[in-house]
Amino acid sequence: MGSIHNVSRRGFLKTGGALSAGLVLGVHVPAFAQSAQRAGGAAAVATPGFMPNAFVRIGSDNSVTVISKHLEMGQGSYTGLATLVAEELDAAWTQVRVEGAPADAARYNNLLWGPAQGTGGSSSLANSWKQLREAGATARAMLVATAAKRWNVPASAITVKDGVVLHAASKRKATFGELATAAADMPVPTDVRVKDAKDWVYIGKQFPRKDARAKATGTATFTQDVKLPGMLTAVVAHAPRFGARHTSFDAAAVKSIPGVRGVVEIPTGIVVLATNFWAARQGREALKVQWDDSKSYRGSSADIMADYRKLAMQPGAVARNDGDVAKAFGTGARTLEAGYEFPYLAHAAMEPLNCVMRLADDNSVEVWNGEQLQTGDQHTIARTLGIKPEQVKINMLYAGGSFGRRANPQGDYLVECAEILVSLARSGQRNVPIKLVWTREDDMKAGYYRPAYYHSIKAALDDSGNVVAWQHRIVGQSILEGTPFESMMVKNGVDSTSVEGANTLPYAIPNLRLDLHSPKLPVPVLWWRSVGSTHTAYSTETFIDELAAEAKKDPVEFRRALLAKHPRHLAALDLAARQAGWDSPLAAGKPGEKRARGVAVHESFGTVVAQVAEVTVRPDNAFTVDRVVCAVDCGIAVNPDNVRAQMEGGIGFGLSAALYGAITLKDGVVEQSNFHDYPVLRINEMPRVDVHIVASTADPSGVGEPATPVIAPAVANALASATGKRLRTLPLKLA
Repeated sequence: MGSIHNVSRRGFLKTGGALSAGLVLGVHVPAFAQSAQRAGGAAAVATPGFMPNAFVRIGSDNSVTVISKHLEMGQGSYTGLATLVAEELDAAWTQVRVEGAPADAARYNNLLWGPAQGTGGSSSLANSWKQLREAGATARAMLVATAAKRWNVPASAITVKDGVVLHAASKRKATFGELATAAADMPVPTDVRVKDAKDWVYIGKQFPRKDARAKATGTATFTQDVKLPGMLTAVVAHAPRFGARHTSFDAAAVKSIPGVRGVVEIPTGIVVLATNFWAARQGREALKVQWDDSKSYRGSSADIMADYRKLAMQPGAVARNDGDVAKAFGTGARTLEAGYEFPYLAHAAMEPLNCVMRLADDNSVEVWNGEQLQTGDQHTIARTLGIKPEQVKINMLYAGGSFGRRANPQGDYLVECAEILVSLARSGQRNVPIKLVWTREDDMKAGYYRPAYYHSIKAALDDSGNVVAWQHRIVGQSILEGTPFESMMVKNGVDSTSVEGANTLPYAIPNLRLDLHSPKLPVPVLWWRSVGSTHTAYSTETFIDELAAEAKKDPVEFRRALLAKHPRHLAALDLAARQAGWDSPLAAGKPGEKRARGVAVHESFGTVVAQVAEVTVRPDNAFTVDRVVCAVDCGIAVNPDNVRAQMEGGIGFGLSAALYGAITLKDGVVEQSNFHDYPVLRINEMPRVDVHIVASTADPSGVGEPATPVIAPAVANALASATGKRLRTLPLKLA
């Protein structure tokens, strides 16, 4: 039995060292460091050479290491960033490798976020486009200057190709590695020119991904692969309801389980520590915990949605107000209304949450994990331990997916691991490394979710079928409230992530009003792949289809007329429609089957995506999504194959949620726990996907998320075309 002691963080750090002087373990583990270097981890051993800036290191072994400030979680950021550097450096693709950057916002801040380091909002390529090319160009200039000095020739007479510096007239040449040491002493140029598009060798071309081989061969280092001397694995018993707290526990049955080394308390639950995961999990199952539910949430999903529908009957905080909506409704010839229900969604990444931490004698802490929000996590960990953020060293490893879950402003699982260190230090076990593992069940039942939402939309058409008024009301929890982002992204009561995609609706509607209710609930919420667009794209794009049908106009032509002032949307829409054969009938299905197409177009994170979905509906109302034609305008496609891959992956992810995704609560308890009751799309259900990239000379925009929100409305519109039934509740069900 036990309870949490109210001891200051700095107090435990001061006393912990004296208690555990004999338990100090070495932090430096050469074998792990070397494997991390091969796999792209941040604990890599530096190769002698030179580092002209924070993003490029050239070794005497002729290696070119690109330091990536962005997490590689499957979206291809390592390959994209390496492409930018390799292009301007004129390196050989085979000599380029990528290493995760340390947590250091001064050098590695996300330029689109301000003074903060992190990965999200499909921003990796967009914010690195100029910065990484200039980094490569700087390194190239220094290598060329070194060769020019060594050979006593003008720098202008030197060329670089495939990692070789060449003076054609004298036939002298040198590799990067041969010049690296001397190049380190050269002045760093302050003004470099990057290549013209006509000279690109890598940008816009297809080359192997930088993480593919390590992942295919199993040598890539994920958090679960990290092993430190004396490390213990921790699992946490969380309360079954949000807001509940433990009052006591009985660990008598836990002690007899082989491998279990202890049980400790932290504010969010009871922790079982063991030499391996299985022993820790068995120990947790044997643990007996008394929970206090007196302040816990006992509501259900049905209760929440009923309350949301009531809220939607009243005006909310105004997010957009064009023209005079009330007056326009008074003059409209026909009015349509619809209500949409969206459930909570889990992130359900293939790699469940995990991290490794250990304290050092100087009160610093070292962290290993698939790190998505470095600056925020440094501060939350430091606050938990009572140290300075700069005393938190983070090694960024690969992540097996995230979809926003690892970018939690609350740093929930990282804070738990830090709390475990606090508890151990109090008992004299100061230098024991801890690997915290959340099972998928842990995250599904006690994690953070895409909020549930209710949308109410009303629109009016004139006698010619033109949209003259649009009123849109959204009800759902704020993701940003109570986070460091609130002051920047919540204005006049409007959480920008709740309304994004709706507040920038591109259609030419003269009178448009959008407002928002952000009810407070104890259910933890967080951004989810494509954030607000996950629900706003669905409601707006399916309702536009309803208006087109009411106006007796073709859905594509109806959109075209409303997008006259948005050429990027028009180009993507036209490309998708043309490639899908929109004006040609679909081949007939089997007897009794109905086949149809549906279209949707939406912009998120600066990228416009249009999709045409083809569906087949059987007589029993079961249906399949057979084909998706996707057109994407993402500016310059740095790695076209990766763009296609992200469109395909985003479509699969969005379709999975559209067909199956729902986290439901009953009496305050989450009913789902794993893939058996939170199913995801199977490979045999994945439609054929044809991706077409709109040619562009604009700077790159994001591709990791923008395909996700478009697929659900495209499918729903196809189903409506086939059956006449409008689906306004997700996941999609015809029966």
